[in-house]
Amino acid sequence: MATILAGKGLSRYQIHIKGNSFPKTIFNQAISKDNKTLIITDSGIPKKHIKRIKDAISCKSINVLTLDQGEKSKSFSSFQKIMNKLITLNFDRSDSLIAVGGGVVGDITGFCAATYLRGINYIQVPTTLLAQVDSSVGGKTAINVAQGKNLIGSFYNPKFVLILTDFLKTLSQDQYESGLGEVIKYAFIGNKKLKNIIENDSKKIVERDDKILKTIIEESIKTKSKIVTKDEKENGVRAILNFGHTFGHAIEAHHNYKNITHGAAITIGMIIASKVSLFEGHIKDYQLDNIINMIESLGLCTDHSKYRYSDLKKYMKADKKVSAGKLNLILINKNFNAFKTSNFNNKNIVKALS
Repeated sequence: MATILAGKGLSRYQIHIKGNSFPKTIFNQAISKDNKTLIITDSGIPKKHIKRIKDAISCKSINVLTLDQGEKSKSFSSFQKIMNKLITLNFDRSDSLIAVGGGVVGDITGFCAATYLRGINYIQVPTTLLAQVDSSVGGKTAINVAQGKNLIGSFYNPKFVLILTDFLKTLSQDQYESGLGEVIKYAFIGNKKLKNIIENDSKKIVERDDKILKTIIEESIKTKSKIVTKDEKENGVRAILNFGHTFGHAIEAHHNYKNITHGAAITIGMIIASKVSLFEGHIKDYQLDNIINMIESLGLCTDHSKYRYSDLKKYMKADKKVSAGKLNLILINKNFNAFKTSNFNNKNIVKALS
């Protein structure tokens, strides 16, 4: 089992990465037999995954609350539903929530944990590749509103994160490719080992080779945990994790969070951000071609021709990265390092989306 540390001081936590064997000890060290536990999941999670977790825990009571599958569940109504359940079950600060599912489940469970009684413990058990390499690590919790994605939330670290690559065997192709969109992001923002793996072993990644999966997950988390530990509240270097996200989140909102996965939107967002980087003079034509070729080698879509600046403008203005009325973009340079800037020509965004 690989273990990676993230966070600082009392909010420091472990991220455990395993294949298929279930580490019961980890759960029972964190949850006392006198505690209550509420598992939050969604209708798309196989029941056998929930059973494995319930069988691993020895505590006073275990309840399960199942949300509808999809981004629509990351909402005020789901938040209220979970809160009502916690109050009904008489949860106190010694009790725990466990998020079992993808990023939607992880985000809303974390937000509930952060706000119920001003903070109770929660555990992340991500079952999608996207959640394993991205949303389960870093302590970001949130819900969506009509005006935009993740506009209401908090930074709140889990007790620990447990990642089993075995969960990925039941993952749909769309959801697997969604996760690859975030994996490749880490290659573009400085992880040279991961970049080399994608360039040399893309076929094994597409085929979900067990050994390769463990490696790309571990490398992705190493990059993210290093960044979020330096900058837990996104005041500095953590911003580079948003490469492609300004455009990607706008694309998701344009679709009303339907008919496109988060990773697919972010992948297209990275292409747009890379084109802006080219037009701003930070990378060369061949480097943009290299980015596109790497993405396509994983079978991911790079076509953004259906999106225009006029379609995305209003969503970009509501982006969390707007500061003092100015949009901050994450661009990429010739050394494949990402950086934050508000000093760009807006015409280059229009050009990239034309």
